[in-house]
Amino acid sequence: MASRANHRVLLGCALVCAAAFLCSDETFVGAAEGQPSTPVAAASFPIASDARVAGDSKRTRFVLDLDKTIKFHAFALADPYRVVVDIPQVSFQLAAGTGTAARGLIKAFRYGLVMPGGSRIVFDLTGPARIANSYVLDAANGQPPRLVLELEEADRTTFVQSLAAESRPELRPAITDAKAAMEEAIAVPKPAAPADLRPVVVIDPGHGGIDNGTQASGESEKNLVLGFALALRDRIEKNGKYRVVLTRTDDTFIPLADRVRIARNQSAALFVSIHADALPRHEGDAQGATIYTLSDRASDAEAERLAEAENKADAIGGVNLTEEPTEVADILIDLAQRETRTFSNRFARLLMGEMKSTVRMHKHPLKSAGFKVLKAPDVPSVLIELGYVSNKGDLEHLVSENWRSRTVGSMAQAIDAFFAKRLATAGPAN
Repeated sequence: MASRANHRVLLGCALVCAAAFLCSDETFVGAAEGQPSTPVAAASFPIASDARVAGDSKRTRFVLDLDKTIKFHAFALADPYRVVVDIPQVSFQLAAGTGTAARGLIKAFRYGLVMPGGSRIVFDLTGPARIANSYVLDAANGQPPRLVLELEEADRTTFVQSLAAESRPELRPAITDAKAAMEEAIAVPKPAAPADLRPVVVIDPGHGGIDNGTQASGESEKNLVLGFALALRDRIEKNGKYRVVLTRTDDTFIPLADRVRIARNQSAALFVSIHADALPRHEGDAQGATIYTLSDRASDAEAERLAEAENKADAIGGVNLTEEPTEVADILIDLAQRETRTFSNRFARLLMGEMKSTVRMHKHPLKSAGFKVLKAPDVPSVLIELGYVSNKGDLEHLVSENWRSRTVGSMAQAIDAFFAKRLATAGPAN
């Protein structure tokens, strides 16, 4: 324990402030759609009721119907070609399948909450295109307020020049003011709270917001794993032994680097990332839960495929919300990671031992790969794939309250066993 504390001092970590949108005349504060929101009710968020695309490969128009006018910021990204539209938090009430069909310059688009107070629409383009026009129309002639985006075909040179003019915007000009305000608020001294010496367990429900994860039979991975994570938190908190932190408690997009930062800023003693995999149709069928630990070299082709898919989460969100952390010398990270990986592997084995008596496990239940979300150098971390949403039997389990209760119970027992062994090894002084 003492050596791990030294690693934390050497490595250090900067507290990252999540910046909120400053938009319109309102400040949107609170949880995502469907979650309690303290000062502002969910009903106050603008509603997007319909979205449509028209045009051809030369010029394409996107129209979003709203119940009130909003401010927005649109910009393009290259490699791959995308257009991103950032808007205040919106309640998307669009028909199922909206955004999946290709039309003109747009291959597909996705939408969702990208951080508290802000939503995002990301357009995947067929090639380079410039934003010819973008505006919001007031309600008129029986039509609701509308956000309109007009795209025009462009060559690569013109496209790159338009990016240079934008100077690669991070989010939007208002973000600087929002960040400064939050930093000022954090700087105000607060009364010291009694020290909570309980081990911190960080539970990380994968995906969220604009990133749905895998989907099948009307179920989205982001919703399945959030429900599971909330149930696991409640079970762990019952005995009062641990302090539990979730990387997200609602349908919010959290960049991978921020998930790692949350664990490090909380001085977490354990980080558990929850997911549910799916195989493409041409790759056959697979079933059962799998537990992954970090490795520079994937244990097999399937582990490598999954890590590559999961590591693209930030790209799915459109653009990273934060910069990558700057760490100190590689040698210090390597020293910390050696010990951390030992603890991670130990927990993975304990978890497999507990889960196999209550949960159907994959034929190769312990694997490793280069998951970005497991790369905290000083926090033991595992990623659990609860099952395959592409498998009918696994999907039935994933939506079953009884299955969830049994699985949560076995995971809670593994966490107890992990800390019992560590505390016994550390001795009473630690």
